[in-house]
Amino acid sequence: MADQSKYAIHAAAREGKVSIVESLLNADPKLAKLKDDDGRLPIHWAASANNFEIFSLLVNQKGFDPDVKDDMGWTPLMIAASVKDSDKIVDLLLSKGADVNEKNDSGQTVLHFITSKTNLDLARKLLEELKPPASARVRDKRGQYPLHRAAAVGSVPMVNLLLKAKSPLNATDSSGYTALHHAIAEGHGDTAVALIKAGAEMDKKDADGMLPLDLAPDRDVRKYIERECEREGIEL
Repeated sequence: MADQSKYAIHAAAREGKVSIVESLLNADPKLAKLKDDDGRLPIHWAASANNFEIFSLLVNQKGFDPDVKDDMGWTPLMIAASVKDSDKIVDLLLSKGADVNEKNDSGQTVLHFITSKTNLDLARKLLEELKPPASARVRDKRGQYPLHRAAAVGSVPMVNLLLKAKSPLNATDSSGYTALHHAIAEGHGDTAVALIKAGAEMDKKDADGMLPLDLAPDRDVRKYIERECEREGIEL
């Protein structure tokens, strides 16, 4: 019960109880900087719950750090960008100077999460509207760039956006997979064709000696890629 009381502000932030958060902060502003047993501050829970009103209360506390990390190295921006319809919180964090190239303990930046969620609008904002823009050239601890993730989830618009932002096209991750390996392995023929048209190397082998086309999950995917490349005049 003592622990529950100690972390009441975290529970209130998680559950969207604005008046409780407000009253607790008024009584003791230092609660905004208290970590719970999950290694999170109230701000992390407010971002996760996508509660703008509570988030704003916490942002306006003295000494607020927009890049404060939980025990896994996640910043509020990383958490917010992973939650649907969190544009207001993301915009508030950017206005407070949140670092879009900050890494978590796995070496991932906010762009890794945005590409995984195929949040194209937010990706465009960070890559094309933000000055300076987010970097599409940050590799995580698995050796993956955001492009690897975009290819794995099969988002052609995201792939094209990242390539425009100079993401390395033929870089390999810790498994020796290029973005093309990921696209084909997951059965995303249209994404594979987009990568090939951009200049992806078809003869690059992964750590097991497999070419991208060798990873096609079925004959239909392989046939689709071969047919579309033939139509584009690309030799495989």
